[in-house]
Amino acid sequence: MSLVIPSRARPITGRKIRFGLVGCGRISANHIGAIESHSERAELVAVCDVSPERLQAAASATGAAAYDSLDGLLAHDPPVDAVILATPSGLHAAEAIACAAAGRHVVTEKPMATHWRDGKAMVAACDTAGVHLFVVKQNRRNPTLQLVKRAMQKGRFGKVYMVNVNVFWNRPQSYYDSAAWRGTWEFDGGAFMNQASHYVDLLDWLIGPVESVQAYTATLGRNIQVEDTGVLSIRWRTGALGSMSVTMLTYPKNLEGSITILGEKGTVRLGGVAVNRIEHWEFADSDPDDALVAQASYDTTSVYGFGHPLYYDNVISALRGEVEPDTDGREGLHSLELLIATYLSARDGKRIALPLEY
Repeated sequence: MSLVIPSRARPITGRKIRFGLVGCGRISANHIGAIESHSERAELVAVCDVSPERLQAAASATGAAAYDSLDGLLAHDPPVDAVILATPSGLHAAEAIACAAAGRHVVTEKPMATHWRDGKAMVAACDTAGVHLFVVKQNRRNPTLQLVKRAMQKGRFGKVYMVNVNVFWNRPQSYYDSAAWRGTWEFDGGAFMNQASHYVDLLDWLIGPVESVQAYTATLGRNIQVEDTGVLSIRWRTGALGSMSVTMLTYPKNLEGSITILGEKGTVRLGGVAVNRIEHWEFADSDPDDALVAQASYDTTSVYGFGHPLYYDNVISALRGEVEPDTDGREGLHSLELLIATYLSARDGKRIALPLEY
């Protein structure tokens, strides 16, 4: 896509940032809790859902005004500053474009879209409107991944040779049956697009630009349109090689979300159910960060991690004009491009080179 430098959004100062939340389902509690953790700078003033039960529950829990449509939320007075999209992924593009046209900033859950053209349209619409587009990548803020990112930035690995990512989770048929949009191409996407989206993000964010991918996907154990299992081979522009294995069929529950990085001067493995434990950390040189390894690991039963409050700290600060966004729309396009390349490769049975277009 051609680069268009957006006009800088006017900072919001002298009052709290007003958020509106669209979608009060599975992930909404993380957004609500994150905003509450920054109550001195932000407030949730409106919530929206098509389900009366979910909408009433969210409104009762937060005290926010309740709306059964996005148009209603956008008409809230005083206006919300930013709209959080925690809706089915296939709806994000149309909703983000509508919010931008109304002059509202956008915070969209992952994946930002399910089609490449939609992701680009979201970025273009927010550029034209002069509003921010934030893409939720809260796992980047987890302490384990922050340590690996710093080690990479400091060059501690030397030349990276090989990277392996595993996402061995379980989503029973009842999960997909809980809503008509789950497991569909139009609104959801499969194991790569939905459940493993944050791990696909690590391929670019931690290791660097990808040169090409080749994938196989399969629907082996669930009655859904999309894949419940897949494997991906990756070549980075640096020459490093890697693989990613994903399944939602692990018996009887989530087992592993891991990344292993093998470099010239360092080897690291993050494991646990959601890269929440540093299982191996070894470098040729020493660094003050080595003393932080033991305390970086944490226990969790949630695959979402605890990064939402830290993620919202950046969003709020960016809206106040104090910092630049860590994960804007263009940053979100990096992982979307990898996801689309994965599906094209699996569909057509061939290697897909990146970028998708020039």
